[in-house]
Amino acid sequence: MADRSDLARGFLQRVGWGAARAEHLAGDASDRSYARVYLGNRRAVLMDSPPGGVDDIGAFVAMDRHLRGLGLSAPEILAEDLETGFLLLEDLGDDLYARLLTGEPGREAEIYAAAVDMLAHLQASPALVGLPDLSAAEWAKAAEVVVEHYVPSETGQTPDASPFFAELEAALSTHADGPRVQILRDFHAENLLWLPERHGLAQVGLLDFQLGQMGQPGYDLVSLLQDARRDVAAETEAAMVARFIAVTGADAKAFAAEYAVLGVQRALRIMGIFARLCVVGGKPGYLRLMQRIWGQLWRNLEHPALAALRTECLKLLPEPTPDFLKRIESQCPTSPSH
Repeated sequence: MADRSDLARGFLQRVGWGAARAEHLAGDASDRSYARVYLGNRRAVLMDSPPGGVDDIGAFVAMDRHLRGLGLSAPEILAEDLETGFLLLEDLGDDLYARLLTGEPGREAEIYAAAVDMLAHLQASPALVGLPDLSAAEWAKAAEVVVEHYVPSETGQTPDASPFFAELEAALSTHADGPRVQILRDFHAENLLWLPERHGLAQVGLLDFQLGQMGQPGYDLVSLLQDARRDVAAETEAAMVARFIAVTGADAKAFAAEYAVLGVQRALRIMGIFARLCVVGGKPGYLRLMQRIWGQLWRNLEHPALAALRTECLKLLPEPTPDFLKRIESQCPTSPSH
């Protein structure tokens, strides 16, 4: 069987980029990898998404074309081979929100406002046909990963978490189970690019949207403002929530409860995924983000409507202290202890 590098060279050859020079770009938590390719004065991005993985390259293509049809800045697909899992994409540049704000933190409110407006436009537009639409029970079940991979690091056993999940499902059913909108799911500063040469909503470049589905209006806003990888200023978060409510016409009180419970669900799921990436995937680097997510979790649980869920979280979840995180890391296949 040909290896991925041979297949990539063959793909580039077939689409007229065989003489291109390639530079590896940083990947993410998935099986995908990226390279920037140069051919004369042209450049593009090669996506390698091996078939059979969690992410479906066909879903990426469908969502990409849908977003572009709405006037949004998903990368143009220059060439594709879905059978082998390669795309040649328009290169949207290097100005990721996260990178730009490292050097210019004072621009946070400006560019986040553009992202919020883009999000409101997306949610007001017709959704891509055929997207998954999970029930409140399924959203609660998606957080099981925290019990499967995070909690056992404390005791070595998977506890009975049925009361915990009953409360989580009840909170989601009560506060975040209304009419669905299209969501992108990983809508955060490392998947957004600032494109100042474009106009209006197109100034927000979009990456990593192949897991898009139907969901609650607050989910992508939580993803943006309660970012696992960077701290968003409290005043920016408050201003952007207010902006979203104003633009969409949401009821402020009801939306506050929706935002909080979606924040809890998302934090729980990410904590479990990051623990799994360490103990199963051999990627301990994600553990350094646990304290930030833990803080986000408990800020959301301060909402009065989530008092019962807060009680169950107190019973179930160990705090990610340095000692606890070391115990998780010791189980990592790449740990020196292995």
